[in-house]
Amino acid sequence: METLGQLAAHLALDLAAVGVLTFAIYYPRHRRRDLVPAYLALNVALFAVVSALAQVGEGGMALGFGLFGVLSIVRLRSDSVQHEEVAYYFTTLVLGLLCGLPHLRFSVAAALAGLLLLVMYGADHPRLMARTRRTVVTLDTVHTDPQAVRDDLARRLGAPLNWTVNEVDYVRDLMVVDVRFRLPDTSTAPTRTAPPDEHSRRTRTPAPSDAHPQPRSLSEETV
Repeated sequence: METLGQLAAHLALDLAAVGVLTFAIYYPRHRRRDLVPAYLALNVALFAVVSALAQVGEGGMALGFGLFGVLSIVRLRSDSVQHEEVAYYFTTLVLGLLCGLPHLRFSVAAALAGLLLLVMYGADHPRLMARTRRTVVTLDTVHTDPQAVRDDLARRLGAPLNWTVNEVDYVRDLMVVDVRFRLPDTSTAPTRTAPPDEHSRRTRTPAPSDAHPQPRSLSEETV
């Protein structure tokens, strides 16, 4: 059984780890405020469950049922939660589990928590495959040739990497495509130069004799 000091140290480690994961890695990159309390509550709740089961002295069966109940709330097939956000879900679960496990040394728990944070920082880095995107496109025509689908997607989005046809409607003449594509590289775009006839368009200042003819003197006038 853990002492109160050990429990407080593990709780501080858990809060620090989930705080770094949520406020330093996840939120600056995804900006979904609604998932921040979900991550924090899920992590602390799992820590509390594991610590309470360890104090009560129940066996691994009770711990397994508790973890199953916590994991069952994660909606893996929900469209509102992306796959990378599910990865953050599982990371918060594992952090709470590691920090709340009994008889696990503080140094080992801290090392494993740091490893998880390092993996999530690198795996979800914005510069990692930054030009790769995924979207669902509704095309205004039905293509029967895969090459025609590729050409149409390349014209609209960029270089398609892979796609899946989700729906084909022959009545309305449209098809819904789930596509992974690569954005065009704009860094190598040619710089805009001035047109060659730029100097020719400049207005020439007329000579004084052409712009304002001088009046002739009286002696020069003819009678």
